[in-house]
Amino acid sequence: MFPRLATLAKLFAADRWIVLDDVQFARRDYQHRARLAALDDPARQQWLSLPTHLPRGRPTLISEARLVDRHRSRRSIELLVRQYYRRSRHWSAVRDVLGAVLDSLDTTDRVGGIAQASTVALLTALGWNGEVLVSRGIPCRQGRSERLADLAAATGSTHYVCGTGGMRYLDHAPFDAHGIPVVPFHTPVDPDDPLWQTARHASSLWALSTLGPRALASRLADQVGPGAGRAAMPAAR
Repeated sequence: MFPRLATLAKLFAADRWIVLDDVQFARRDYQHRARLAALDDPARQQWLSLPTHLPRGRPTLISEARLVDRHRSRRSIELLVRQYYRRSRHWSAVRDVLGAVLDSLDTTDRVGGIAQASTVALLTALGWNGEVLVSRGIPCRQGRSERLADLAAATGSTHYVCGTGGMRYLDHAPFDAHGIPVVPFHTPVDPDDPLWQTARHASSLWALSTLGPRALASRLADQVGPGAGRAAMPAAR
């Protein structure tokens, strides 16, 4: 939900986002929560967490996870996002993203759907015009790397954009078998740049509030390498 900037930057670099909603929900991940960084001090952060019900316990898939109380979650999101970012001079852009999420909460209690809505709203604010697909229903093997390679191939993707975490476990062989190159994606490590200092932890809302959509899109575009038809597949979050 309200993805971290590192995740948003990877999606921005791709032409296609395949939402992995048929994988196991992870309580310690960012699928149902986000770190909101204070506008004037991004090191000061607070969790925005949505109480989530897992009907099958630990094996519950992201597509099966449900909010415990949709209306209370809606109020919490609206209150905290306004509290943190309404004084930003780019509040109108943040408000549009917030509005898209609140609209989704009017119609669904699916955690994955709400996470997807927040991510799409942020990408839309940045002018991204790629394609969003959902993994559920696309035939693929069950192995971690095999699944990703099969999804990329089934959707006609020509490259697979892989972040730092994924590169630690990814097996390139299934991608090689499909003729799909793996493109490593790394966000800058710059101790003097607050934008990237918070990229792996704080929600992208801070960056949007601080820079505004046009400047943030420009910064993310600087990280995009050559290639077309690329797919990125982080879980819905």
